[in-house]
Amino acid sequence: VVFLFFDDCAGNEGLAFEVSHPDFQVDEEMNLVARRDVMDSGTVMFIHGVNEQADDMAQVDIVGAPPRSPQTLREILGLGQIQPYRSKRALFAPRMHVNENMEPPFPKVIGTVMSPGMENDHIFHMTGSGADQDPKGVFTINRVTGEVSVSQELDREAISSYTLEVSVTDLSGKLVEGPVALLVDVNDQNDNRPIFKETRYAGEVLEGSPTGTVVMTMTAEDADDPRLQNAVLRYNIVRQSPDKPSPNMFYINPESGNIVTVISPTLLDRETLPTTQYELEIVAQDMKGRDVGLTGTATATITITDKNDHAPEFTHSLFQANVDEGSRGVAVNLTVDDRDDPATGAWRAIYSIINGDPTQNFEIQTNPDNNEGMLSVVKPLDYESVVFHTLLIKVENEDPLVPDVGYGSSSTATVHITVLDVNEGPVFFPDPLQVTKMENIPLGSFVALLNATDPDVLQSQSIRFAVLRDPANWLSVNPVRGTVNTSANLDRESPYVHDNKYTAIFMATDNGNRPASGTGTLVIHLEDYNDNAPYVHPSVVRVCEDTKDSVVIVGGRDRDIHPNAGPFKIELGKQPGLEKTWKVSRVNSEFRL
Repeated sequence: VVFLFFDDCAGNEGLAFEVSHPDFQVDEEMNLVARRDVMDSGTVMFIHGVNEQADDMAQVDIVGAPPRSPQTLREILGLGQIQPYRSKRALFAPRMHVNENMEPPFPKVIGTVMSPGMENDHIFHMTGSGADQDPKGVFTINRVTGEVSVSQELDREAISSYTLEVSVTDLSGKLVEGPVALLVDVNDQNDNRPIFKETRYAGEVLEGSPTGTVVMTMTAEDADDPRLQNAVLRYNIVRQSPDKPSPNMFYINPESGNIVTVISPTLLDRETLPTTQYELEIVAQDMKGRDVGLTGTATATITITDKNDHAPEFTHSLFQANVDEGSRGVAVNLTVDDRDDPATGAWRAIYSIINGDPTQNFEIQTNPDNNEGMLSVVKPLDYESVVFHTLLIKVENEDPLVPDVGYGSSSTATVHITVLDVNEGPVFFPDPLQVTKMENIPLGSFVALLNATDPDVLQSQSIRFAVLRDPANWLSVNPVRGTVNTSANLDRESPYVHDNKYTAIFMATDNGNRPASGTGTLVIHLEDYNDNAPYVHPSVVRVCEDTKDSVVIVGGRDRDIHPNAGPFKIELGKQPGLEKTWKVSRVNSEFRL
């Protein structure tokens, strides 16, 4: 057993050994021990010790155990005697390490490949990616001494390790030893600062959330070796804006990057905070956050979101409005205060009429721009029926209130509506007025009596009648009594009569301060009088002079209606000789000549 002494001045943390002889190993207590009995002597082996802080190699000469005295006849005679172990040449390529970002001059020696059996006519060769393959020429080997050198600056983030092969040949190129693998690790340098995926992050937290509520997670990445502290990040909040009511409203877990609330739930009140958005400057630092570490920065914007913890309240307990009778439209705008976040369901108001509108004359809708309640008249009000209306209005939010908040008396209001008297025009009854008359009655005959009343029963007003529309100018009306008489013959066959009905419109006007009028319709159903003679249709027909057995179909027509029309009888005229040339016979409802 041989005790090895290795000191990197940093506690030998992460120390590892490589032994070139297969019959030896280094145990946990840094003792070089044999795996089995070793009988040979004079053999040379190498021990390579390496960690992050140091890299060194030692040569060990092997001295075999002394010969034992013969104990048995077999041993005395030399029968079955163990032959001395003869080691073969052992080409040893220790694992090598090179720092990235090394500064010139180049080349720089990074290690040595050893061959105990090296002779003057032997030379070293190195092949593989980084030597004679792309990227070519990164590493070179001294053909005589076996020293391996790096010829340029390396970037671990591009290539973290190289695997090469080393062999020994004679001058003629004949392989003597090898090939053996040569591993070259590129040691990481802290040359990459942490980078956040985005420069600005956004998160939300509900007002009143318990202390310790996770708001969001910040994550940065470092391209350095994740096994080293070069890529071990720590997070920190370096600035909060604004810094009221406390400069430390939030905390970030240094390792996980979780941002949590520190402020108490009662102070995390959106309606009392100076702002609803807080901006945090977050720094990620490698080397576990030590001062020598590199840093990256990002901004986190945290929005304090609203919950419905404030009920809407009317700005007044009583609203009043005057409305003209007979009108429609908005009568009054009801205003409310709500401290919750505008344009959310916790702020938007829903109004309802809970008393005072049995006939549903009113309707209330929410103005989406200002949250006011627009109380409208949808069925015209009548001053003569009800002068005053008292409505009870309730306001609620679209979203339900939180359990510990309720609607109070301020969430209801009273509205007094006063109906103003307006001079209304007279109203005809019935409208339309329908009568039946025979056509051709004498001029001046009575047709109808118009009936119009003034809705303004509390006022003493007179009504006068006038003809507003009389297409055929057949009628006249007494302006005071409202009697309608004929001023011309009523003709059922007139083009102004449709479906035996003649329509005229009359106007009634009161004598108010601002006169008002109304209109009524008179429909006269005209009965037929037999005042139109029948005629033959067609009245003229043409036949060829030499044509024999000519046939002509004719019929009877009458502008009157049943029973003053068909059936018709057609006969030949009294002209001499017609009966010798023509004959009339019935064909269904028509006649054949």
